[in-house]
Amino acid sequence: MIDSHSHIYCDAFDEDRDAVVQRAREAGVSHIVLPGENLASVPLQVALHERYPDYISLALGLHPEEVNGDYMSELEQLRPLLDQHHVVAVGEIGIDMYWDKTWREQQHHALDIQLHWCNELGVPFIIHCRDGLDDILDIMDNLDCPVPQGVFHCFAGTEADVERIRKRGDFYFGVNGVVTFKKSTVSQVLPAIGLDRLLLETDAPYLAPVPYRGKRNESAYIPLVNDFVAASMGVSPEIVSATTDRNAINLFHL
Repeated sequence: MIDSHSHIYCDAFDEDRDAVVQRAREAGVSHIVLPGENLASVPLQVALHERYPDYISLALGLHPEEVNGDYMSELEQLRPLLDQHHVVAVGEIGIDMYWDKTWREQQHHALDIQLHWCNELGVPFIIHCRDGLDDILDIMDNLDCPVPQGVFHCFAGTEADVERIRKRGDFYFGVNGVVTFKKSTVSQVLPAIGLDRLLLETDAPYLAPVPYRGKRNESAYIPLVNDFVAASMGVSPEIVSATTDRNAINLFHL
């Protein structure tokens, strides 16, 4: 199983990072993709990638919650690093209007710039979308270059959202521990997405699946997501892991 989205470089894992990687291996996790957050996260990500070069891949980008008055300077410093390091995606990028709408225009501009980077580098995007789907689709509609391939990470939208997204491209959808939550409707949307466009992820240290909800998440919990998706879709866990692995390998060219 590939964990397509995990922040195990962050300070929540400073005390036991190597043990976290070891537990992931023991749980059957074959590869981990680290999405970026900002300029400060790059050395942390790179250090972890260099420690486990065949096991961990890098994505770099400016997270929408990190966009502020300094965003252009941050992007200018970030761009050369994508040439310097082997990245499998630009991300995590996107729009987040959940907490604060102050930097909406700047988030729009940052996303537009980083979608251009995907085209320049020939890599996909990892999209973070929270109360921002209309904005993201509008930016895609007005992009003055081809809309790149990518994944809508932590997808929690509706069937109608899936259809709207698919009008812009043949994208993938990341599913994590949220699918196991009692009030979550994600499992109902899985048939509309289809197994051939699904990626498994943890978003560690956030959104731990049941029965670990509310605790620190880690990549070793991916089997819980895999098994829940399998039960929801009426297929074997082996089919889910094999198909989602193939999807991640195809998208990120692993």
